[in-house]
Amino acid sequence: MSEILIGQADAPVLLRLDRANRHGVVAGATGTGKTVTLQVLAEGFSAAGVPVFAADVKGDLSGLAAAGAPNDKLLARAKAMGLTLDPHATPAIFWDLLGQAGHPIRATLSEMGPTLLSRLLELSDAQEGVLTIVFHLCDQQKLLLLDLDDLQAALSYVAENAKDIGTQYGNVAPATVGSIQRKLLQLRTDGADRFFGEPALDLSDLMRCAGDRGYVNVLDATRLIEQPGLYSTFLLWLMSELFEQLPEVGDPEKPKLVFFFDEAHLLFRDAPKALLDKIEQVVRLIRSKGVGIYFVTQNPADIPDAVLAQLGNRIQHALRAYTPADQAGLKAAAQSFRPNPAFDTAEAIQGLEVGQALISVLDEKGAPSVVARTMIRPPEGRIGPITPDERHAILAQSPVRGCYDTPENRESAYELLAARAQAKTDGPAATAEPSAAPSAPPRPGGAFGQDIGAMIFGGGRRQGLAEAMAKSVVRAAGSQVGRQLTNALVRGVLGSLTRR
Repeated sequence: MSEILIGQADAPVLLRLDRANRHGVVAGATGTGKTVTLQVLAEGFSAAGVPVFAADVKGDLSGLAAAGAPNDKLLARAKAMGLTLDPHATPAIFWDLLGQAGHPIRATLSEMGPTLLSRLLELSDAQEGVLTIVFHLCDQQKLLLLDLDDLQAALSYVAENAKDIGTQYGNVAPATVGSIQRKLLQLRTDGADRFFGEPALDLSDLMRCAGDRGYVNVLDATRLIEQPGLYSTFLLWLMSELFEQLPEVGDPEKPKLVFFFDEAHLLFRDAPKALLDKIEQVVRLIRSKGVGIYFVTQNPADIPDAVLAQLGNRIQHALRAYTPADQAGLKAAAQSFRPNPAFDTAEAIQGLEVGQALISVLDEKGAPSVVARTMIRPPEGRIGPITPDERHAILAQSPVRGCYDTPENRESAYELLAARAQAKTDGPAATAEPSAAPSAPPRPGGAFGQDIGAMIFGGGRRQGLAEAMAKSVVRAAGSQVGRQLTNALVRGVLGSLTRR
């Protein structure tokens, strides 16, 4: 299988697998059929043995995990295309950052880095500068920032030692630290703290196959989309991780992974130019890692020109042009296609019916095809969401069942800073009784803004440092961050932790 059937124009419209890593865009107004097109593409990639990652914003995409039951309209469309439908389920793995409708996805703060975290917290330049200092100190001192408690401890440490740190890195105002801590409190209140921690996502689990079919990794975003900052930052982090970790493969016969980014405008909204430049760099270079990125949005104008220019395969559903801004977007969308002398592209975009699209794909030479008015083929899976019982049954048989469901909490910056402070306080007494390992206090939970003394010397005992270190040695052998901290620390193009 070297091509995916998208639909029918004067001839079948096929997406070449050896050009699928040249990225693409699926655009169109609400209700024009973008989700079904995304489902058709995901099913096609899966059938070709290509794993897929896609965000499910409305819940409808989950239907690909169940066999379809085509109605008369779909059967008639298939017959008109000369197709015989074979309704079947596509192998799927469900994920959920909030851990409710799928396997939890976690990432450590050390992996995410200060650039993306600053975007998530909506920090000012001064606040981002302080956060960068905190990450730099933790990197240099091999202090893992796994979760928000670790970052809180590190921020408090920096505030307490602002004078000494400031002489080397520049002014660190306690008020700025306090502002960041208030932002962390809001993040925790919104429930985003569940995303930060371990076990961190292993990218190889997104690249699984079931026999000769690739798994479709469906991220449930029906609630996550209510936190657009977390949604877009997570997907940007995931794209960055793929770029940093996957090896160069050039132009493979088919992609190693296809990544669908729904509601793509959230990625670029209010992003500073420096970040946009980095995103453009990642999109431009990640294709040589065998990854195809497909942005799904209402209007191609939502995507910066520098990024849009990298998207070779284009599917445009209907657009409406009621306002001057809409008309400008329509004009830009029409001009992005290679013209077809048979029709006016701008007029055709406005006249498309639900399930129709204008499509241009890359040919064997990498050149865009003449735009074609296309009827999208019916999917093999269900159109519409699966039921909760069906979702639970799929999760129970998932190949990653049990791998991420239970959070881990090993020795990290919080425990190490607690041990240092305890040793400093004990003084000679600590030397006289070396067998008495210092103990870390309980995690502070939602208590932000406290000074380092109250945070470190509160009552209770989470686990002894010696016990934590013993566990850390074992876990570090299989931990991505543990492996990275045994080597020189380097941060990648978007600030995420990488290894050299």
